[in-house]
Amino acid sequence: MSLRRWCPPLLLLVLLATACDAPRPDLPTAQIRVDQVGWTTGETKIAMLLAPGDAAGATATVVDAAGQVVLTVTAGPSRGAWNPRYRAINPLDLTALRRSGTFRVRLNDHVRADSPPFRIGSAARLYAPLVAGSVSYFQAHRDGPDQVDGPWQRSPAHLADRSATVYRTPADDDATLESTGVTADVSGGWFDAGDYLKFTHTAAYALVVMQIVERDGPAPPDLAAEIGHGLDWLGRMWRDDVLYTQVGVAGNGHFLGDHDAWRLPEADDELAVRPGDRRYYQRYRPVFRAAAPGDPISPNLAGRVAAAFALAAQREAVADPDRARSHLDTAAAIFGRADTDPGEDLVTTVPRSFYPEESWADDLALGAAELALAGTALGDGRTGDWTGQAARWADDAGGGDDGLTVYDVDALADAELYRLAPSAALADDLRRRLDGAVAAARADPMGAAAGSGGADYTARQLGWAATAGLYRRMTGDDRYATFATAQRDVALGRNGWGMSLVIGAGSTFPRCPHDQIGTLTGMSMTGGVVNGPNAADRVESLERETPETLCSAGSYADFDRPDAQYADDMRVSATNEPSIDFTAAGMLAFALVR
Repeated sequence: MSLRRWCPPLLLLVLLATACDAPRPDLPTAQIRVDQVGWTTGETKIAMLLAPGDAAGATATVVDAAGQVVLTVTAGPSRGAWNPRYRAINPLDLTALRRSGTFRVRLNDHVRADSPPFRIGSAARLYAPLVAGSVSYFQAHRDGPDQVDGPWQRSPAHLADRSATVYRTPADDDATLESTGVTADVSGGWFDAGDYLKFTHTAAYALVVMQIVERDGPAPPDLAAEIGHGLDWLGRMWRDDVLYTQVGVAGNGHFLGDHDAWRLPEADDELAVRPGDRRYYQRYRPVFRAAAPGDPISPNLAGRVAAAFALAAQREAVADPDRARSHLDTAAAIFGRADTDPGEDLVTTVPRSFYPEESWADDLALGAAELALAGTALGDGRTGDWTGQAARWADDAGGGDDGLTVYDVDALADAELYRLAPSAALADDLRRRLDGAVAAARADPMGAAAGSGGADYTARQLGWAATAGLYRRMTGDDRYATFATAQRDVALGRNGWGMSLVIGAGSTFPRCPHDQIGTLTGMSMTGGVVNGPNAADRVESLERETPETLCSAGSYADFDRPDAQYADDMRVSATNEPSIDFTAAGMLAFALVR
């Protein structure tokens, strides 16, 4: 009789307990995936067992930090295969675990497996630190003279941006640049991602999210100052009736650009270059504008930039009414310049393929809603008109099916307009989107609404968590709470690779991000959200392009799929590049955990 079949509950318990619980070397190894940050006490808590074959019915134990068993659960039916090595994914329902502490899940039945540690506690204890970590990431990616002390020991950088030359938008990606003869102070702001480009498109989105988190609270103490840093830069990008969209440029056959050298940002200030030198634009960075002076502005930009300034007006309406009115007037001026018949070529970046925006009514709905909320706070006579415009554009934007992303802010627009004028139509729009995402998650073996991988993967997962959180805060209806938790879980380790895709969160997170500051200083970019698993051919092509790496943290090939791979390697921007829009999505999703 095998020991596995004969572990009497009473007879010889003391002698046999250790033997019964000891790992069985004859059992195949499996993997347990959990949210490595953890769950609040009242949340639905589902871990996933990746096993070589179906392990339904296997008994798992949850042990506390002292190794004491606190819960026993049974693996549920397989949700399908992950890859040829792990042909079954069995859920483990840990919802009955409601005591605070640090825990692990262990299996020694059918398969042997041991999960990473996770915690149970309050949202303030578990997720407020992740919101603070998001702020830290923005601080580490400041540009200009105004730096924050931190472990990365940043120096002032790109001081030539104080008097940067404005260039005409090139006709194609291989064109030479033509100066307008105008200069602008575009110093400061944040680097968009692992490079040193600065974009109005993504900075405005990040500022909208950050200000909503700060306005609605609770917010970390450094967030207000970081918002101020971003608003100062955005104010410089709107000057003399012109909205500037970008600082820096990608290289081509005529000159080297931002992506053509790995260096710390302050190294650009040391370049001894003259016009015509191939590295000239790395030190003297070009600026591009959304439209010629007086011309209409692409509505996606006009809407989100107006929203950022209108939120600043809301936040300062009581403490500094004069400053608030100045922000409101700036927002109104930009919003009033929106091109409401833009065609298909919306302006974002140079080249547009960096951020190929396709929608714009959502941006106008968000801008108008924030203007109306600010107008209400300040008693502005234009409030009624803005309210009507917000409702109109929200109706036009309501046909999409995405959650919150940098490309689709309709969920935020609905939530902000609902604050102003609650309506069943706004709630219906979010329910329709969320119902589609719930169905997609139900069909995915890991329960991920965004599937197994792809562009902006982690941000899409966190965007769905944020969308569900916004809906609950709007309506008080918690029907999507379990869905929201599951999407956050995937981003924080309950994915096929067992990787928390937020730097510094959990026990297994990216150690080698595609981030120049992080790689070259050797400091962790805490709080940064990386892309996550992406299309297999894209990952492989980046590895082939650059055979040598400055930082690689081991192979995750055992968990790759034919359609998706993950690499913790600084070469692979497709999986491991953090950005301000990804990190903003995380900030909001974590702030909404209750």
